[in-house]
Amino acid sequence: MAPSTWPASAVPAAYLTPGTGSFTEFLATAEPRLLPGVSGAGTVPDLPHGTTIVALTFDGGVVMAGDRRATMGNLIAQRDIEKVFVTDAHSMVGIAGTAGLAVELVRLFQLELEHYEKIEGVRLSLDGKANRLSSMIRGNLGAAMQGLAVLPIFAGYDLDREPDATPGRIFSYDITGGRFEERAFHAVGSGSLFAKSALKKRHDPDADAASAVRAAVEALYDAADDDTATGGPDLNRRIYPVVVVADAAGAVRMPDEAVGEVAQAVVADRRIRPGG
Repeated sequence: MAPSTWPASAVPAAYLTPGTGSFTEFLATAEPRLLPGVSGAGTVPDLPHGTTIVALTFDGGVVMAGDRRATMGNLIAQRDIEKVFVTDAHSMVGIAGTAGLAVELVRLFQLELEHYEKIEGVRLSLDGKANRLSSMIRGNLGAAMQGLAVLPIFAGYDLDREPDATPGRIFSYDITGGRFEERAFHAVGSGSLFAKSALKKRHDPDADAASAVRAAVEALYDAADDDTATGGPDLNRRIYPVVVVADAAGAVRMPDEAVGEVAQAVVADRRIRPGG
């Protein structure tokens, strides 16, 4: 293959300068305009917002689930938005807040983890991943102060935990990037108060994955029952929550058909006992 004749002067210096394994830091130097939340101030328009996300541990891992509704003021902006994403082999993230910025942040976070592993030759620990996400949220502080907040919830299976420690871990954040590890379960979004109240009664740390998935779907149902911004299972349109399960084998999104079976069972039981 002939050597490249591309003149070195045509390549920005940032692309030729050695740096860290952080793709976010590289973008901040080379193309800061591509980072979420860096564009202009001014009046904040009414934008789609995503709610509600729940996460809970089980005996051997962690489950995260999110409803499918995005709202814009008093309107339903989207009925089938996805708010829970697999970020790498053993972790996942759920988003609440300004939907467009949140999805962009998740995509950048996924690329950040892949970039680090390729550049450094090692994978980040679960704590390292949680810290990376924290710094990215802090970078969106200016937009958050204008009303464009992104509040994710991060969870995963910790391959480095001691044998007697709980392998499923959950992290929450505030708009400044503050990182907080949650115990057993957590929820974010407008329906989080009702979802957490439901999980207080339904969460069993010694349960299996199937029971944890059922508890997550029940919690989202309770949130939708009291919060207009949270969407319940839509049996007619076959729109069900997005559910991701992480255990020793990895983080995997459950097929919609499998989640649909759980959601239909929950709805059938609520016809008999509406209060759960």
